[in-house]
Amino acid sequence: MTMAVCLWCGAFKNGALNLCPSCNRVPRSEGDAALSLALSDDLSSKSSLATFAHRIRRNERPSVPSDVLAQAWEALRDPQLRALIGECGRSETQGSTSEVPPVRVPSTTLPPPSVQPHSPADVPLSTVDTTLHRNAFALLGVNIRDNRLRIVEAAEERALEIDHDMCQKARSDLTSPRTRLGAELAWLPGVSPRRASKLLSELHQDPFGAPIEEGVPALARLNVMAAAFELADGDESAVPPRHHVTSGVLAEFIQDFARCADGLSPAEVMRDINEDRAVSGFPEIRSADQLEAEFAERKRYYRDAIRGALNRLEASSLIEVMTKVVEEATSGGENHATELIDELVDSYAVETQGVLASEGENVKKIIAATRRAVASGEVAVEPLIDRLSKVVRNWDAIAQPIQLSSKARGVDHEPSRTLAYEIRSLAIDLFNEHDMLPQSKRLTGLLQEVFAEVPDVSDRVGEDADALDRIFEERSEAKARASEWEMEITYREEIGTFFKNTLSISPEGVEWKKQRYPLASVSRVRWGAVRRSVNGIPTGTTYTIAFGDSHSEAVFDGAAEYTFIKFTDKLWRAVGVRILTEILETLKAGRRLSFGEAVLHDDGITLTKHKMFGSNELVRCSWGDVKVWSADGSFCIGASNDKKTYVALSYINDANTHILEQAIHMAFKRPGLQRLSDLLN
Repeated sequence: MTMAVCLWCGAFKNGALNLCPSCNRVPRSEGDAALSLALSDDLSSKSSLATFAHRIRRNERPSVPSDVLAQAWEALRDPQLRALIGECGRSETQGSTSEVPPVRVPSTTLPPPSVQPHSPADVPLSTVDTTLHRNAFALLGVNIRDNRLRIVEAAEERALEIDHDMCQKARSDLTSPRTRLGAELAWLPGVSPRRASKLLSELHQDPFGAPIEEGVPALARLNVMAAAFELADGDESAVPPRHHVTSGVLAEFIQDFARCADGLSPAEVMRDINEDRAVSGFPEIRSADQLEAEFAERKRYYRDAIRGALNRLEASSLIEVMTKVVEEATSGGENHATELIDELVDSYAVETQGVLASEGENVKKIIAATRRAVASGEVAVEPLIDRLSKVVRNWDAIAQPIQLSSKARGVDHEPSRTLAYEIRSLAIDLFNEHDMLPQSKRLTGLLQEVFAEVPDVSDRVGEDADALDRIFEERSEAKARASEWEMEITYREEIGTFFKNTLSISPEGVEWKKQRYPLASVSRVRWGAVRRSVNGIPTGTTYTIAFGDSHSEAVFDGAAEYTFIKFTDKLWRAVGVRILTEILETLKAGRRLSFGEAVLHDDGITLTKHKMFGSNELVRCSWGDVKVWSADGSFCIGASNDKKTYVALSYINDANTHILEQAIHMAFKRPGLQRLSDLLN
């Protein structure tokens, strides 16, 4: 026995052309019969039938291969099968429960390989009717201004052609005041019969291309546009055949529909219906309150019609349409959308909740993997950030309409906010704990781009980006300064006529006569010049430069003034500033330092009071009570009020005298300075 799937409810039944026991419907047109044959195990596998049934139950279109559908149409050339279509229709009309013998497609009716499959355009459009075409007015072929007698006559005439019970129900719906209002609201109130006929004709010809002429009332316009949504499909080979519509056209159509729905006035609708009823002889509606329940049903139908059109699109096209619609309706999240758009977004949010949750879990897994990979360095982290960026962008493409709508409503999309802060936490940790500034900047840039529609995230990430930019700029400047500093301190000279010795300084260290000290190890420096003469006649000047660590030092003596000036300048830049800073930090820590006979404290200095008779005496002076001067190649520090209290530190013999002099001169330039370590500020 042939097993088939009902093309209306997705239930399994015996025989492709038999009555469905679940929905009591039976194929009555050739288009219905062709599709029913395609949904049977004569032409499709059992696994395909299961897929068809599942999609129909979810109100989705079954994707029947064109060659299968072609075979079904070829089979319908058999006169016996055509006769059975009429027999099945009469069986349904009579309400018979007896089973029509199952129809099997004879193998001889299958087309040879050379036969080209029918195109969707060859399938009668009656296989896809709309709510508007199933309306009682359309079913009986009457218009909204016909009186009760004409409706009864039309029902009797149509009963000879279609199901009697359907005609009786349609007649009852249109003649009973209690049910007529629902049929009127679902039809074309306020539209003349001629114009109504034209609208229905244009609807089947080109539902999205032919503009609805001016003067059509809002409710009628909405009902025609809603019927167009029922005819829409993003797949040109869709079965049953519908009108192919591009994403851009559908998005614009939804926006026009939403604007029209937002301007729908119950008072105007009541006026249009009462004008029609005045002609048809039915009692007028007394209050717009009578429309309330029916209006709620209309809005639900409008929403479902649009959702049906969207659900027939491919996933990528559906997302594209929703994003365009919401972006336009909210002006990029700045303005409130219409009620219909908000309801569409709410439905979209529910339907995509599972996908977003799944993608969100993938993002969290990549974040966890990135945290584990940081120990292996940037080489291991970069591919994971590439992957994270791709998944987050996919996630955002789906969430974009919801984000825009949430922003327009003045709220944050919580899943977006949660996910964004997970990524932000990773960016912060990469910088704070692992000093991966480029990777942190990359993640922050991704957050700015993807979550721009989430205000709370956008503001916070904007602050992060500014901070990282400042740090990056500072590091770039520091790197540039370091490069400049390296050039400034580098010096090299070969000294000697026959036996050459190298005097050099560079970032790698300072060297003389193969004594080499790394810059960081140099803790003492001294330099100076001594003019020599014989019997008052100058014989030249000897220049001395010494540098070393806590264990040893190298001493250069030469007669070249240029070498002396050049090298001491480089030496000061390379190690002098660092030694000065270390001296100030030592004093700030509460320790004291000795320079020759002087003892240096943070808040002053201990000097020697020289006496002609008796032992010299140590005197501690604050920085406000001392003065300095240079004499006989020495740096002198003395008490302001006692010329016998002083110390003299040789520039050429005492280590770091030049550095101490620089520190004290800097302090004297800041009146009121109490502590030498305040220079660090």
